Order: sequence, then structure tokens, then C-alpha cells
Amino acid sequence: MTENDEEENGPIEILRTPISLDYDYSAGQSASRFLRAIAQGKLMGQRCPVDGRVYFPSRGSCPQHGVTFGDEAVELPDKGTIVTFSIVRVPSANIPLELPYITVNVLLDGADTIMMHVLDAELEDVHMGMRVQAVWKPKEEWTISTGNIIYFQPIDEPDADYESYKEHI
Repeated sequence: MTENDEEENGPIEILRTPISLDYDYSAGQSASRFLRAIAQGKLMGQRCPVDGRVYFPSRGSCPQHGVTFGDEAVELPDKGTIVTFSIVRVPSANIPLELPYITVNVLLDGADTIMMHVLDAELEDVHMGMRVQAVWKPKEEWTISTGNIIYFQPIDEPDADYESYKEHI
């Protein structure tokens, strides 16, 4: 075995393969309602008819009880509480944010499920229970996407009590 054979037959450390997937998405009734609402700057969830929990974004049926939500939509404010967060320091080709950045799970006021987004704040200031509000793109740039919300930012409200969000951790 020559030195060249060893180099050619040695372990492969990195293999990069670009992949592209094109697909069509059919939103269905609940997702369509949600997307039409967000195109108007509204955040719409749906209430479970069994226990009253509000799901955001709507999933069409309650995952706990297996019943459809029906037509009742619940408009939610764009304020909420940080339930958990992560400071991202590893780049990703499909996320064009400057490192490090903060991802947050936000429990919108009136909702019973969380929304994942990014936070514009100093790394050392972010914490669980922090009150935040969405910052929206200019209205003329709105589409049918949660991308209408650029990020969340801290607001001048007292932190939420741990008891109010602990079940969402």
C-alpha cells in the first residue's frame, strides 16, 4: 500500500451534498384562516370545544381530544411571555441571521400553545418570563407568512409569574 493509496482509501471526514426539495402545500381550512389573518396583521388561534384551550397557530383539530375546532377563531394580541430561549452560535445556511442570535418560545397572551421566533435583545438580558411584543414588517410588505413578524422585542412590563407559563416549558 502506497501513501497515495492510504490517502485515497482513508476515512471521508466531510461530504457536502446540496439538496433541493420542491413541493406544493395545501394549507387546509385552519391554516388558510390563520394565513389570511396574518396577511392582515392579525394572529388567529382556535379554541378546543372540550377544554377551552386556545391553539396558536391553529391545527384544525385538538391534539388532546381529537375533535375539530369548527369555525370559532380567537384573535390574539402580539404580546406574550418568553417560556424558553436558546442562544444560537452555530451558523445555518438557511437562516440568514447574524450570530449569535436568540430564538424564543413565546406564549402569546390568551394562547395555550407556544410560538417559536427570534428575539432582538442583548444576550445577557434575555430570560424566562420576560414580556415581549412582536415587531412587524411595514404593512406594504406583508404576505401570508409568519415572516410578517420580523422579531419579538422586550417590553416594559413586569416579568410573568413562573406559575403562569411553567406547563409550557
